[in-house]
Amino acid sequence: MAATRADRVQRAGAGSGENPVADVLIVGSGASGSVAATRLAGAGFDVVCLEQGDWVHPADYMSATPEAELAWVQRWSPDPNARRSPADYPLTGDADIRPVMYNGVGGGLVQWAAMWQPMLASDFRVRSLDGVADDWPIGWADLAVPYAEVAHDMSVSGLAGDPALPDMDAYPNPPVSIGKIGEVAARGMDRLGWHWWPGANAIASRRHGALQACQRRGTCMTGCPENAKATPSLTHWPAALAAGARLVTGARVAEIPLDERGRALGAVFLDGDGAEHLQRASVVILAANAVGTARLLLLSRSARFPDGLANSSGLVGRRLMQHPYRTVTAVCEEPLDSWQGPWGQSIYSLEFAETHLDRDFVRGAKWMVMPHGGPMFAVAEYHEAHRHEGFEALWGENFHRAAAEVFGHSFTWGIQVEDLPEEHNRVVLDPDISDTSGLPTARIEYRLSENSRRMLDFNVARGVEAAEAAGATSTLVRDIWPTGVGHVLGTTRMGDDPATSVVDRWCRSHDVSNLYVIDGGVFVTGGSANPTATIMANALRVSEHMIETRATQEVPL
Repeated sequence: MAATRADRVQRAGAGSGENPVADVLIVGSGASGSVAATRLAGAGFDVVCLEQGDWVHPADYMSATPEAELAWVQRWSPDPNARRSPADYPLTGDADIRPVMYNGVGGGLVQWAAMWQPMLASDFRVRSLDGVADDWPIGWADLAVPYAEVAHDMSVSGLAGDPALPDMDAYPNPPVSIGKIGEVAARGMDRLGWHWWPGANAIASRRHGALQACQRRGTCMTGCPENAKATPSLTHWPAALAAGARLVTGARVAEIPLDERGRALGAVFLDGDGAEHLQRASVVILAANAVGTARLLLLSRSARFPDGLANSSGLVGRRLMQHPYRTVTAVCEEPLDSWQGPWGQSIYSLEFAETHLDRDFVRGAKWMVMPHGGPMFAVAEYHEAHRHEGFEALWGENFHRAAAEVFGHSFTWGIQVEDLPEEHNRVVLDPDISDTSGLPTARIEYRLSENSRRMLDFNVARGVEAAEAAGATSTLVRDIWPTGVGHVLGTTRMGDDPATSVVDRWCRSHDVSNLYVIDGGVFVTGGSANPTATIMANALRVSEHMIETRATQEVPL
């Protein structure tokens, strides 16, 4: 199948003079793809990146308009099934939590909250410490230097020295003010004797690099018109393009074809008019996120790989992990100005982030305090917590009462828990539904484990305690978010054994020697930390290794 499509493109003449052979082809321009493109192009590699979305410019954001909150549930929804942009593909399936994602230059970092959190040292040794899942083939020390380098590139604002984390270099900028919400939430944690620390965010607290200082607009999730939030279109792609990298937008990759020796030839992609092209390359790097990369590998079937490219282990698409998420909103009498940003974490807590033997679950959760947005978000939060009361809870006078009670007087503890890797949680191809290009779309099969449910229940109960200790007059508790927080991990896991992993410790496919995966799919375990810092640090680690070993890299004929 894969060879047939590639042969058809070559017979039509596409990809010869039009698309000269690149040293490196990257699929996806987001967190990991932008890091690889910048570093490899800077080292002299001829780099081409294929992105199925387009550029997003500050003028495209609606953050400064009166309808900004409405836009977040429509045009700027993080859910591709709701957004339905031409660059999106639908996600089907029966899933307890449905992934969210964004296709465009910068990928999910166009819409992220910019929370910056390295993983814990224990997150890499879960099997050794807790007897579940598997250990990573690398450890925290392997990422220490890359963590510091990508934090600088992303203009991270934060405070080093958190005793709950390994020793780290100072962040390039001081933390953004924790505001009234952080002060009140921290007061509650102090009363309970629980850990908290000022949040680190990839949001500039002062002018730094390509970023302007944060104006605390509080609309980070629908885009930052001031260019204070780090996105690859600001932080990485200008340097990559200046170094000679080529970024092709509107390019939907259909498959990765192979030569007769089983080396990746490049990628077949469809342009906006539906025409097929073959972009040849010596090395192919997949950076399309854990859902998109798994889908592309499964689409790339051939006689050599009838179950999907690089899938001799049978693990491509399997062990999908997310970060199951619930919230506890503290409603206070005092004004908290809680519409102010940044939307990233004001403070965070790792008090319950690791296994304790007296609990009925293993692993743990990360908490973070966030603002509450405008009146629509405030009322929506009230509605979700009172959903059992029916529509009348938000009709007429009740609507105004909810807005007056919650808007500007509340803060939210967001609680995300570690999701253990399980075989049945997976990405497969939908046999019946295709995207707008006619390619089978991704079907998500995902069930929340009992371990995760118990972990959420425990942490939510502690979150209510923390809210009450902070002086909350009431709390709004939401159940598990049916759409996730944009963290998709684990469908192409790394490991030393080809029988139990898809890529090796350098993220090179065990089956195809010039094919790499560098997105969150390579995660062995998910931890409870926001994964972007680790995804980018690992992409930098792998890129440096590719530069060092370029002389021995196998390439297609």
